[in-house]
Amino acid sequence: MEAYKKEFIEFMVESDVLKFGEFTLKSGRRSPFFMNAGAYVTGDQLHRLGLYYARAIKENFGLDFDIVFGPAYKGIPLSVVTAMAIHELYGKEVRYCSNRKEVKDHGDTGILLGSPLHDGDRVLMVEDVTTSGKSIEETYPIITGQADVEVVGLMVSLNRQEVGKGGEKCALDEVSERYGFPTAAIVTMDEVTEYLYNKEVQGAVRIDDALKAALDDYYAQYGAK
Repeated sequence: MEAYKKEFIEFMVESDVLKFGEFTLKSGRRSPFFMNAGAYVTGDQLHRLGLYYARAIKENFGLDFDIVFGPAYKGIPLSVVTAMAIHELYGKEVRYCSNRKEVKDHGDTGILLGSPLHDGDRVLMVEDVTTSGKSIEETYPIITGQADVEVVGLMVSLNRQEVGKGGEKCALDEVSERYGFPTAAIVTMDEVTEYLYNKEVQGAVRIDDALKAALDDYYAQYGAK
C-alpha cells in the first residue's frame, strides 16, 4: 500500500472523520463504521485533505482536465481545496465548479457556483463517498446540461465497497458503467481494514478482533460481489 494511503487512513481517524462502532445509515443498514467528511473543519485539515485528493487524482486520472466539480453540499469545499492543491503540488491551474441545490434568480444567477462550464471542458468530479450514486444522478445532468463537456472521472475519499442499487456491484462501479467514465477512491475499506487491524492510532486500536468480526459479518451481507 502506498505511503500516502496509510497516511490518509490515519488522517481520517485522527480528524474524527472515520469512526467505528454501531451506526444506522441513511439506507437503514446497521454499519460498524461511519465516515463523515463534514468533520474536516480546520484550515490544516482542509489543506491536507486537498493534497491527498490531488495526489490520488494524478495517480488515477492524470492532470488533463480543466474543472474540478464538487456536488453540493460536501463537494463544494472538496472542489475548492482540491483545485488549490493541484496548483500547489503540480503547478497546474484548474477551475472549481459546484452546483446549487436551488437555482438562484438574482445577482449571481444560475445553478452553478464558481467557474461556468464551457463547451470542450474536461471535468473531474470529487465526492466524499458514494454509497448509492444518488448525488451523481442529480448532478451529472446538470453538468452536461450546461455545456458540451466531458467528465473524465470521479474521485472519492473512501470506497465503502458495498452493493449499490443493483444489489451486486459497488456504487462506484455502477456509476462508472452507467455514465461511462472511470471512478476511483483514495482508499478502499479493504485497505482501511488491512491497515488498522490490531494497529494503535492515537492511543487506541480502532479495529480489534471484535470489530473485525463485525466488519466481516457486515460485508458478508452487504459487500459487493
